[in-house]
Amino acid sequence: MTGMLLAALDQTIVSTALKSIVEDFDGLNHYTWVVTAYLLTSTASTPLYGKISDIYGRRIVFQFAIVTFLIGSFLAGASQNMNELIATRALQGLGAGGLMALTFVIIGDIVPPRERGRYQGYFGAVWGLSSVAGPLLGGFFSDHATILGITGWRWIFYINLPFGIAALAITSAVLHIPKVKRDHSIDYLGAFLMVTGVSAILLAVSIYGPQDGWTNSRTITYLVSGIILTIAFISWEKKAKEPILPLSLFKNHTFTLTSLLGAVIGAGMFGAIVMLPLYLQVVKGDSATEAGLKLIPLMLGIVSTSIFSGKQITKHGHYKKYPIIGTALMTVGILAMATLSMTTPFWLLSIYSILVGAGLGLSMQTIVIALQNAVDFKDMGVATSSNTFFRSLGSVFGTAIFGTILTNRVSHYLQSGFVDLATKSPDAVTGFDPAKLQGLSNNTAILKTLPPAIQTTALEAFVNSFHIVFYAAAPITALGFLLALMLRETPLRTNKDYAAAREEASGEAIG
Repeated sequence: MTGMLLAALDQTIVSTALKSIVEDFDGLNHYTWVVTAYLLTSTASTPLYGKISDIYGRRIVFQFAIVTFLIGSFLAGASQNMNELIATRALQGLGAGGLMALTFVIIGDIVPPRERGRYQGYFGAVWGLSSVAGPLLGGFFSDHATILGITGWRWIFYINLPFGIAALAITSAVLHIPKVKRDHSIDYLGAFLMVTGVSAILLAVSIYGPQDGWTNSRTITYLVSGIILTIAFISWEKKAKEPILPLSLFKNHTFTLTSLLGAVIGAGMFGAIVMLPLYLQVVKGDSATEAGLKLIPLMLGIVSTSIFSGKQITKHGHYKKYPIIGTALMTVGILAMATLSMTTPFWLLSIYSILVGAGLGLSMQTIVIALQNAVDFKDMGVATSSNTFFRSLGSVFGTAIFGTILTNRVSHYLQSGFVDLATKSPDAVTGFDPAKLQGLSNNTAILKTLPPAIQTTALEAFVNSFHIVFYAAAPITALGFLLALMLRETPLRTNKDYAAAREEASGEAIG
């Protein structure tokens, strides 16, 4: 849980500090890349960690992930421009991929599925805690110009150092798992094809498409290259001796469905966590700390339903209804957020946030229990890390696509809003240079310098853009609801079944 807290905290701590960071580095058009770079490398490395830990043991690989994460955190805090920050966030993500994947693999090693609900509930609570503690800490640090002589927002990365050292000490002292060594080989070519394929498609979708146009030669080149590399990855995995992502796992109905569900939940979660603080700071004028505090209802939703569903699964042994209810609640909550305006009261936003949080809490850990119960013990590592991979993949594309929609629509609504204002109230725009509005797509600090009428027009442009983002997110979570309905519920294995399966897997490994 300490290791996972590190990774989960850093996915969310940046959200409220992003506004300060991009104003320092003048880069709102690339702001989602601060989140996306982290998610991309953590996603791509996730399946590798499952396989490597099978060879070298869970603890040593888990600790390697912590050290990599800490080095990335230190360097991110020392970044001097947007490019350096994005690169060091990518290094952080490389460590985070191991922290997220191996947490669930380790629990899968030592706890039978019937008992796992309770533990998964606690891990869901860690996610919930980080989803609010992260933005709150990020807001606190970024609201201070300097702390101990260091720029405030840089502390969002330096705060990881004591937590990480504590995690290293705790895992050294208490994480003792019997090592079952299997003779594995690492599928390096598969890993390379997967990383480059996903990266190329992501660059096309989130950077070059919006920046240069969708018919631009560079956009098309990256998109086509990404698709070709992805096809090459799939064909290579079919014949690889030990594939990084065994395609045979997709013959398992539960694995396929939970992978798709994970991607949907990842996209929905990051759509909410990245967009809400931005709405609160830009439209409502909240400070970063206030925006973090206002995410507490989201956390309450996640934590309460995560622990509740985990205990109920352990008690009754049934899990299918929770992701069905969860994805339905998420969809309703996200659709409700499409009604947010400049005057929406906080109590109403809280209800919407609780709905989304409750949906996440009911769904996120439950699908991991369903998956681990449905695969053979020998496939536990790769199946669990693959599920984390698909959830992260959903997060990556969700964050990139929603960020692209936001920046694209802001420019559109700013332009049309200014034209409308000039038509209805010519006096309001007399002497104002409309070129100033273009700077808003890079730096929201300009808002405060605008005349009142033009400032209102700009804020309405942001509100309308957020509406489009939430309308785009709702069908994705609705798809999750349909997938959850298709889940097959199988009885959860008990201590006796699980011990037998583990012994059988150990016997195969020794043989």
